[in-house]
Amino acid sequence: MSSDVPHFPMTRAAGCPFDPPPAAIAQQKKAPLTKVRLWDDSTSWLVTRLAEQRALLDDPRISADISKPGFPHLIPLPPGGGPVSFVVMDGPKHARLRRMVTAPFAAKRVEALQPAVQRIVDLAIDAMLAGPKPVDLVDAFALPVPSLVISELLGVPYSDHGFFQNNAKIIATLDVEAQGRARRELIGYLDDLMGRKIVAPADDLLSDLAERVKAGELTRSEAAQMGVMLLIAGHATTENMIALGTLALLEHPAQLELLRDSDDPKLLASAVEELLRYLSVIHTRNRIALEDIDIAGERIRAGDGLIFVLDTGSRDPDAFEEPDRLDIERDSRHHMAFGFGAHRCLGKSLARLELQVAFSTLFRRIPTLRLAADIEGVPFRHDNQVYGVYELPITW
Repeated sequence: MSSDVPHFPMTRAAGCPFDPPPAAIAQQKKAPLTKVRLWDDSTSWLVTRLAEQRALLDDPRISADISKPGFPHLIPLPPGGGPVSFVVMDGPKHARLRRMVTAPFAAKRVEALQPAVQRIVDLAIDAMLAGPKPVDLVDAFALPVPSLVISELLGVPYSDHGFFQNNAKIIATLDVEAQGRARRELIGYLDDLMGRKIVAPADDLLSDLAERVKAGELTRSEAAQMGVMLLIAGHATTENMIALGTLALLEHPAQLELLRDSDDPKLLASAVEELLRYLSVIHTRNRIALEDIDIAGERIRAGDGLIFVLDTGSRDPDAFEEPDRLDIERDSRHHMAFGFGAHRCLGKSLARLELQVAFSTLFRRIPTLRLAADIEGVPFRHDNQVYGVYELPITW
């Protein structure tokens, strides 16, 4: 094996918390697809440019099935294996299970949630303004807002938020054994809750899944696994986007002023798309080839692993002019923050709504918001599967 094959994952440069790893950018400049070496000494294709990412992620000849031999795991699987949900399935089975939870996340249904999301955001800001300062924006705002939203949507008691937030944080770490324990804890919790929903359904997504269990369309275990996936995905990524997006805007005062002084909903929507492009809190999507595929002058062989570096795709100079510049007026809708193809993020409409309400309301109600520490002292989530910050001290 060639000794010049770079190792993956690659680390971000000190002092550049918003930018992709320099080594990944170097690979992007070299070619759309290059080989990298993983922790187990296997090699996979690194896909760094947007055009090839979109083409391959939309190709039925690649698989999301993590159980297939040769699948490129970035860390070992936890004891008992990895998650069992439609996100790691392909074809008709993936489509059938995904359809069961699609309706609440459809654009029109999400639009109807706007007053509820606005109420949750306003209450969180009320509490911040009434309390002492400085305050940690993560604990006071970025975490509780999406947690409350997904709790209401799913029908999970928010009184249990400490339990599910703590276990969700552990699952996002690189501690394999702790991941396995946390996943089992959450599955047990959702299985118990599913049992109660079967007996006494309510107007929520878990009750919808419980009805499918009663109808024999899902097993209770499958429903609990789906609940865990939705619970984790429903708050972890949005939490980190709210905190990291706030920091990015504070570090780009001209862009923040442009957003804060405008009442144009199109500019707000554009700003959220640009922040999603610029930050990309989910850095990779991993797949395995089912057949030989010829693309960009390379032949991907059946059984080859593929690692899609989403943050370099969203910083591709062939797709975005001056990609390392934050520009909330540009058209960024073709970014890779939500992935692409059949497995594109189910909750993208909900995430967009939450981010639009969070950013517009936060800076309108607290126009003098500022960092209460130097950015060098902000603890970034370099050791996590979802990038962001652990804390963000702010004041006004």
